[in-house]
Amino acid sequence: MGLVKSKLLKQISKSFPNFLKKDIEKVTSIILSELKKALKRGERVEIRAWGSLSTRYQKSSIRRNPKTGDKVAVPAKRVIHWKMSKEMFKKINNEKE
Repeated sequence: MGLVKSKLLKQISKSFPNFLKKDIEKVTSIILSELKKALKRGERVEIRAWGSLSTRYQKSSIRRNPKTGDKVAVPAKRVIHWKMSKEMFKKINNEKE
């Protein structure tokens, strides 16, 4: 299951009913756009107790289409890399701190 922006907004508005929905949407949009801009500039983004996002360079390569078996040339590109925090790792694995 992926995280959809509309579901995120509903969850935030449930948690904070005294905020207007349009304000929640505006703040969420600003945060997400700043996150995108930082990654585009090649900066590392850290969200405490959740993890960090950064970009890495992926070399060009020849890969195979799994459906047809044909070889496909994939150009070099930057990809997003996520590393979870220690707190998130412990929560996921039910470890005590």
